[in-house]
Amino acid sequence: MLRDEKHADFPVEKSVIGEISYGEAPEIARFSPDDAKIIYNFPFNDLLFQAHSVHRENFDPNAVQISRLLSIKTGGCAEDCGYCSQSARSPTGLKASRLMMVEKVLIEARKAKAEGASRYCMGAAWRSPKDRDMDTLVDMVAGVKALGLETCMTLGMLSPQQAGTLAEAGLDYYNHNIDTSEEFYPQIITTRTFADRLETLANVRDAGMKVCAGGILGMGETTDDRISMLVTLANLPEPPESVPINMLIPIPGSRLANAEPVDPIEFVRTIALARILMPHAHVRLSAGRTQMSDEMQALCFFAGANSIFAGDTLLTAENPGEDHDTALFRRLGLKPMDLGLSQ
Repeated sequence: MLRDEKHADFPVEKSVIGEISYGEAPEIARFSPDDAKIIYNFPFNDLLFQAHSVHRENFDPNAVQISRLLSIKTGGCAEDCGYCSQSARSPTGLKASRLMMVEKVLIEARKAKAEGASRYCMGAAWRSPKDRDMDTLVDMVAGVKALGLETCMTLGMLSPQQAGTLAEAGLDYYNHNIDTSEEFYPQIITTRTFADRLETLANVRDAGMKVCAGGILGMGETTDDRISMLVTLANLPEPPESVPINMLIPIPGSRLANAEPVDPIEFVRTIALARILMPHAHVRLSAGRTQMSDEMQALCFFAGANSIFAGDTLLTAENPGEDHDTALFRRLGLKPMDLGLSQ
């Protein structure tokens, strides 16, 4: 164990926090839950210093990647995810829609690009896509890519064949969150297993696409669950290139409608740990920003968050509008990440 010469009471685990230079190929590190817990429990200022140092070594610290998320098929999902209003098993009153027409998706994508988005994410409330929908999805990917945007989809579980089809179409990222720790997972979802989640991530990676995978805080999980979730992601054969960290938005009528809110400091600690464990990933400050103060978001950006969803809605949940984000960026001296820098 190494110690800071100026602060002898501040231990730095050499095997945990290495020196990673900006622009170098990612080094695959392996972390134990104990390693991660040591980092997570650093004094808050020391944790933020370490996280921001790692962030600054790998990214422009004042650039934030802007994504836009569109629900291309809403409601009627066969899964029973306790946090989601789109489950057919949830008495939220949300009606199922049909898959959106390609041209409608492209109209929205053009608007997103004009408003500064560099990545366009398309989400469908499915357990997994049906083969009959694959041609439409391929056309969506091709059309959005032709606009010069990065493409991302979240469609539920994918077979190797479906992942291959989307990869051949040019899909850049596939989002499939693991949501929480393997231990806590059965308390949230029973219709598919944690292993199912990891299998889809493996299918995505094997097909040659980039992985977007993160989780949700505030579902009743413990600190150890949050740490375990991030360790699982960091220890994948190749860590995700994008890691969304969501704060639960309690949906009236859902099983988690009365969940206790996350402590803001604990949320920032989780962002910092994600940045340290996965130094080359975009760490996305995702759902729940409407419940965050500007000061909390500022701490998250300092701790290593460098991606957000812009727009008024995230699938079916509220999101800060363009005017608020523009004002916040101006106050913090942040700028949208250039299209050429997007990873």
